[in-house]
Amino acid sequence: MSDPNSATKVAAFYQFAALPDYRELREPLRAFCTGLKLKGSVMLALEGINGTLAGAPEAIDALAYELAHGDMFSGRLDDLELKFSTAEAMPFGRLKVRLKKEIVTLGDAAADPTRRVGTYVDVSEWNALISAPDTLLLDTRNAFEVAMGTFEGAVDPGIRNFGQFKDFAAGKLDPAKHRKIAMFCTGGIRCEKASAHLLARGFAEVYHLKGGILRYLEEVPEAQSRWRGECFVFDERVALGHGLRERNKDATRDE
Repeated sequence: MSDPNSATKVAAFYQFAALPDYRELREPLRAFCTGLKLKGSVMLALEGINGTLAGAPEAIDALAYELAHGDMFSGRLDDLELKFSTAEAMPFGRLKVRLKKEIVTLGDAAADPTRRVGTYVDVSEWNALISAPDTLLLDTRNAFEVAMGTFEGAVDPGIRNFGQFKDFAAGKLDPAKHRKIAMFCTGGIRCEKASAHLLARGFAEVYHLKGGILRYLEEVPEAQSRWRGECFVFDERVALGHGLRERNKDATRDE
């Protein structure tokens, strides 16, 4: 039986924050991660940071401290959304630090989470919110992810990528009819951008699950869960279940 203390630690993180110097941050961040022997992917953009990295537990802890408290970002990531899990083996082949126009691509300049986002809902309050009869529960992920698992009663937007969400909203959602929307995604980042998009278009009440599905699966006992199936993750573990345990290692996936 493997030693749980020797397992690879995985950090998934993001924050919408003004990073006008994001281009200059790329090489210092790459060098820092290389020095810690981390692998995975990080995206930097004017609007913030988004990434998933894996490595030795002490290396991941050093990364988390640097992002939130170190000199590299000068305190600008003081509200970093950060989640940890483990993998039996390194789930990434190499390190990538990329510059992007958006840390999650929607293509709507009016959707600016640094200015306005929906109401965050803690995991402990999520079940009550989505049980309310006047709540429209909306999965913001793509069809492949939804097919692997979703919350009971959630609407599947039927999109191939997140950039199509605005087309779904324009065609299927009505501010006059859908007055209370609760949305969710894997880690929370897509929901922040999607909620900013809906608010900019006149929707009155928009809520999203803080920390996303991963935090829900980590904190909510399976007996009390309204989640059905598995949660797709963007690494070689493929999918995670309750307690963020690895599942479906042999599953195929659409990159």
